[in-house]
Amino acid sequence: MKNQLLQCFFLLALLSTSCGVDQNIDPYQEEWEVLFNGANMDGWTAKFTGSPLGENVNDIFIVEDSILKVSYTKQDSFDQRFGHLFYEKPFSHYKLKATYRFLGEQLKGGPAWAFRNNGLMLHSQDPSSMALDQDFPNSLELQLLGGDGVNDRPNANLCTPGLHVIMGDSLHQAHCTNSSSATYHGDNWVTVEGLVLGDSLIQHYIDGEVVLEYSKPIIESDSEDGRFKAGDAITEGYIAIQAETHPTQFKSIELLNLCGCMDKKAKNYKSYYIKSDLNSCKY
Repeated sequence: MKNQLLQCFFLLALLSTSCGVDQNIDPYQEEWEVLFNGANMDGWTAKFTGSPLGENVNDIFIVEDSILKVSYTKQDSFDQRFGHLFYEKPFSHYKLKATYRFLGEQLKGGPAWAFRNNGLMLHSQDPSSMALDQDFPNSLELQLLGGDGVNDRPNANLCTPGLHVIMGDSLHQAHCTNSSSATYHGDNWVTVEGLVLGDSLIQHYIDGEVVLEYSKPIIESDSEDGRFKAGDAITEGYIAIQAETHPTQFKSIELLNLCGCMDKKAKNYKSYYIKSDLNSCKY
């Protein structure tokens, strides 16, 4: 009887320990969130100029063969409507990684600057707050650019629709700014990354190298509806990709959230978190 009790005690202790291991997360293991699941556009919503939120005009955003595509097979020419596909929730501190390529010919009538041009919109305004005829959300665009096979064209540039940023120690008001990256010609897959730390630091990466850096994004001017005020700091926002008249394919879009539980006693503590969210802690 005594031996049976001891066996039960050790069995319960083993089960308890095993449960603890299962519930605890390796604090040093990065856990990337898959934003594009490879099967459909669950979690993503389209917004096109002149159309209400949620209308995917001419099925320009589609998923085929596990690829998220910007496709113009149902449209013959550009109708002055730019599109964006927004992920469902905002983030403040994170790393974003996307693998993409350009294929095919630009849509007839598209602007010259939109040749092999897409973008990852960072710290974007809530798509539900966009005006019906608004072309671009207030955001920081990590530009995705392809070369024409001849001329230099740096990749991972910055464009700032509706915003200004600080570069160095000065207010930077230029709409678009070139990075220090090489030119990426051809149809090969390219992986770019963005590091976003609230409004304190934003960096663009290609091949593991920083090619552009800035901080302190602010609203450029007051909005007509009073929703945005000039000088308002932008510390978080939504993520989107673009439809700017050139067919584009995305093989993967992933995010490493750097905001989470920083209490080492919690089961979901992560060593790489930068911003604390105590409400997310699990004990």
